[in-house]
Amino acid sequence: MRPFSFNKTENAAKAVASKKDQAQFIAGGTNLVDLMKKHIAQPDALVDITGSLSDKIEIANKGIRIGAMVRNSTLATDSKILSQYPLIAKAVLAGASPQIRNMASTGGNLIQRTRCPYFYDVTSACNKRKPGSGCSALKGENRMSAVVGYSDQCVAVHPSDLCVALAALDASVNIINQKQQKITIAFKDFHRLPGDQPQTDNKLPANALITSIDIASNPFHTNCAYLKLRDRDSYAFALVSVAAALHLQDNKITDARLASGGVAHKPWRWYAAEAYLRGKEATPLHFEKAAAIATEGLKPLSGNAFKISMLRGAIATALQNCL
Repeated sequence: MRPFSFNKTENAAKAVASKKDQAQFIAGGTNLVDLMKKHIAQPDALVDITGSLSDKIEIANKGIRIGAMVRNSTLATDSKILSQYPLIAKAVLAGASPQIRNMASTGGNLIQRTRCPYFYDVTSACNKRKPGSGCSALKGENRMSAVVGYSDQCVAVHPSDLCVALAALDASVNIINQKQQKITIAFKDFHRLPGDQPQTDNKLPANALITSIDIASNPFHTNCAYLKLRDRDSYAFALVSVAAALHLQDNKITDARLASGGVAHKPWRWYAAEAYLRGKEATPLHFEKAAAIATEGLKPLSGNAFKISMLRGAIATALQNCL
């Protein structure tokens, strides 16, 4: 770990005003500290923002606002979340360990880096870590890698469980930039696909700071499920995951939401499958058809073809678990 200075700030405006290009913000540090130990992130300064951002969950804008400093453990147990947005709690509880959830911040969860093994191995080529060096996973060990939305520059997947639920619920991300401008980005547009710039995970402007996440009021609090398939039952990243939510009236689906993790560089929405489900009866047959629509045309890599059938089964099962 290279030497670095450490400073605290009083509020978000001062934090972004003081941030330099070679500095990094730190909140829970559950991802950044690992990256620093591995010599992947090498900031010359850390700006502690734990006292700069809200750690409150509040009713706002005909929905709910989650402060960027809300710990994941708090998010999973808050009464407002559990009663009106339980999909969020289900996703958070599927991730990491209790110890990490106690430290990890909501804002930091959105910008955590991939867990691709080649990204963490500084002796391997990785365009995300060192642009232009190549993608070792493309023809290497790619069992955990993407099956959709990837490029020949990067096949890494986004690791977050929370983000899959936020994608399904059409959340939005509130930020403040160095010009002190407050900007809102739709969650579906916040993360990006690798294209020819895989080193850029999201559309957060340079030196900007996430201040909160908004979720509009929705009818998905009664029938929702989060399913995560992984190599072991705890403290493991998803092979595939599914956030599913249905709005039912007399067993007819009036609206549906489906999103997945472990399949792409960003949380992935299955819009065509959602459209198919609207107006249908909530039956296993329709759930299986929706799963088939979602997985049609996916292009696995050499080592992860099993993800297609796994994903198809996970989507159908998650929808059934909503009932």
